[in-house]
Amino acid sequence: MRTYKWYFEDFVIGSSISLGSHQFTEEEIIEFAKKFDPQPFHIDREAAKDSIFGGIIASGWHTCSVMMRLLVDGMVSDAASLGSPGVDEVRWIKPVRAGDTISVTLTVTDAKASASKSDRGVIWNDWRGTNQHGELVATIKSMGMFLRRPT
Repeated sequence: MRTYKWYFEDFVIGSSISLGSHQFTEEEIIEFAKKFDPQPFHIDREAAKDSIFGGIIASGWHTCSVMMRLLVDGMVSDAASLGSPGVDEVRWIKPVRAGDTISVTLTVTDAKASASKSDRGVIWNDWRGTNQHGELVATIKSMGMFLRRPT
């Protein structure tokens, strides 16, 4: 049986985990948006200049995808994760632009061992993405299921 760094019992309510950072480039912003969110302010420099944003910005879904990648690399890949039953809230607070470096922190807000399946529990958490100026750019409230530590 594989052993993990993170089991259900390792998530302490109120604790925070730094998940790393990612710098956005204009090329990746446009490439992502052309595939998944081709709005003019994500893919067209001239149209973006005339938008309320004044230039190209990352899709909020791109920001969420990067945050997810940081979660996997920074914690989930070494956790007894059973997946997630869902996300409760996503907020895009400030536009992400080319050159911005987003750092993500996860804070555990609640934890509950399963009453019906003694081998697992659910963790509720808040993710916060901040840019290189310390400004909040996105938040996610979600939950994850994790195996309990083997006895």
